[in-house]
Amino acid sequence: MLKHLAAVAIAVTALLPASAQAAPAATVDFTGTVKLSNCSGSVVKPPSAGVNDKALVLSNGHCYEGGFLDPGEVLVNQSSTRTFSLLSANGQSTVATLRASKLAYATMTDTDITLYQLTSTYAQIQSQYGIKPLTLSATHPTQGASIRVVSGYWKKIYSCAVDGFVHELHESDWVWKDSVRYTEPGCQVIGGTSGSPVIDASTGAVVAVNNTINESGQRCTLDNPCEVDASGAVTVHPNVGYAEETYLINTCVDTGNTINLNKAGCALPKP
Repeated sequence: MLKHLAAVAIAVTALLPASAQAAPAATVDFTGTVKLSNCSGSVVKPPSAGVNDKALVLSNGHCYEGGFLDPGEVLVNQSSTRTFSLLSANGQSTVATLRASKLAYATMTDTDITLYQLTSTYAQIQSQYGIKPLTLSATHPTQGASIRVVSGYWKKIYSCAVDGFVHELHESDWVWKDSVRYTEPGCQVIGGTSGSPVIDASTGAVVAVNNTINESGQRCTLDNPCEVDASGAVTVHPNVGYAEETYLINTCVDTGNTINLNKAGCALPKP
């Protein structure tokens, strides 16, 4: 799990070679991305949502302002007034401060996501600030697809591809399923990039949310995730990053862009 304290992230950044800092893709910029107090995030629109629905912000479960969630813990419709700095398309300025009306959903079980519902609608954000949301892909990401990890916290875009998918990703007490593994080099993500949208460069849609990297080659410890296959075999990939798929969010989106865990077919973890 990526450390998201700025001081730690700055120290790590100083150690990164210039070759590890990939240039932004021509077709992907900072449109829709936000900066949190400790992480990155994005304004996302499920395919079923209307422009007059209250907008959603996506980040990691471990970026929740209340701290890390316990294994098996799921939060739904919790009070929150968290703020988010909405970036300009070129990432050089903050065009607005968006505010949450509630924490719609958060968990670190099976996946690592937090969804905040905003006080503003998608239409209001676009009309007032000229920023469109990112679309949540409704389909599973594709192996080999070119991707961009767009960090609002660092105003930096990483470029790599989907290397493959992990049966189970274990980090300390947490287990995430069907995680995305990044190819290297290109996506040596650092602290503060937690919650960044992972964008398919060919479609511009969000296919995952960035959440961790094996920092020092340790096995299954905090900040050192390990892969566990269906037979229980453990593999460690030092300096390789991972993300959690987001297409399942769409299975739980109901009328008014709300998260309904009782909706038929909803596949997100439940309390």
